[in-house]
Amino acid sequence: MTFQRARTEEQREIRRRAILDMASAMLDEMPVASVTLNELSRRVGLAKPNVLRYFESREAVLLELLDRYLHEWLTALAGELAADIDENLPMAERAAAVAEILSRSLSGRVALCDLFGAQGGVLEHNVSVEVVARYKRAFLDRLATMTALIRKHLPELGENATLFSLQTMVMAGALSAYSTPPPSLRAAYEAEPDLARFQLELKDALKLALTATLLGTLPRD
Repeated sequence: MTFQRARTEEQREIRRRAILDMASAMLDEMPVASVTLNELSRRVGLAKPNVLRYFESREAVLLELLDRYLHEWLTALAGELAADIDENLPMAERAAAVAEILSRSLSGRVALCDLFGAQGGVLEHNVSVEVVARYKRAFLDRLATMTALIRKHLPELGENATLFSLQTMVMAGALSAYSTPPPSLRAAYEAEPDLARFQLELKDALKLALTATLLGTLPRD
């Protein structure tokens, strides 16, 4: 990929999108921790200083990508919840259905879960106040969208729908780290299968965690 010098705002926006699209392609091949600015620059066909004209750091690129993925997921989730939940079911059965849909939907979006896991400890570091504040404002909007979706199908959650929505993202990030072990750990599991007893399958682990959280949060009859 080669670029001529960006001279207009439209050209600069095309350059930004190309950088984000390449970072997204890299996440199809590797975990967040392996995405480097040097490799991103090489693949996109720009010198590293030129990439830094559009994004101040690797973390800034990945935060913007996280917002893109989160928006795409919530758009898809709205349809999945509407299609698969019978509003006439008892509360406990609707809660189980919500947990099933969330775990199925998130486990199919490995890069999003990986970004969730890196958000607090990695991505929100090495960025300016302006960048992290912009991301947080966008994130709060996404959280409000998810809260409204959850509350629509489980109105019994009330104000706890916001906390549950946040916990869903946090758990998806944490559990994804245990479901995709690095090559050295996979080799250790193959050599000593007993070591793999706590390797998690993301969908099943997430469903169990979300079901337990919902049942513990919903009001008792």
